[in-house]
Amino acid sequence: MPGFFFSHNNVTELNGKEDCKLAEGKGHKKKQKAFGADLKSYLKCMVPHIESGIKTSNSRNIMLSAEEVIQWSQSLEKLLASQSGQGVFREFLKSEFSEENIEFWLACEDYKKTKSDHLHGKAERIYEEFVQSDAIKQINIDYQMREATAKKAQDPTHTSFDEAQKTVYILMERDSYPRFLKSKSYLNLLNQLQTNTSK
Repeated sequence: MPGFFFSHNNVTELNGKEDCKLAEGKGHKKKQKAFGADLKSYLKCMVPHIESGIKTSNSRNIMLSAEEVIQWSQSLEKLLASQSGQGVFREFLKSEFSEENIEFWLACEDYKKTKSDHLHGKAERIYEEFVQSDAIKQINIDYQMREATAKKAQDPTHTSFDEAQKTVYILMERDSYPRFLKSKSYLNLLNQLQTNTSK
């Protein structure tokens, strides 16, 4: 996926950040070797940028391991349970112009945790952004479900979007997720982490 793994020139721009510091002044080959050896630090810097659109409840440094990335291939549920997995999958969906699916799914997850007195406002926003027929990020659900979801959103409960969310989840699971597992972005990431681990 373009933009996820940066060229050598772009990597050197990260040198200003202390966490992302790569070996400097040792020649081109040394820098490349340092990039490979310091991949975890590099990913720790990059994943928050990938996830910039996702609200994270804790601001701990995100460290990826080959084991975690391998777990993403076990199920979509495991992929979405990982903050960094969400970010990488979201970037993949952007490359396929279908990021509205994960954005809607995440909005529904957030909605379920909403206090009752804030449900109405959030339900309205989710409906307008993803469900209504001229929504900017319209999700792929049939007419009957769109109508049923519209009704539920008018008198919102914590389960108002459950059926639409399940439909979108199944769509991602059957369609985008298998392609993600075969994508260069996933395979390159896994390969880089496994290479780094074996050093």
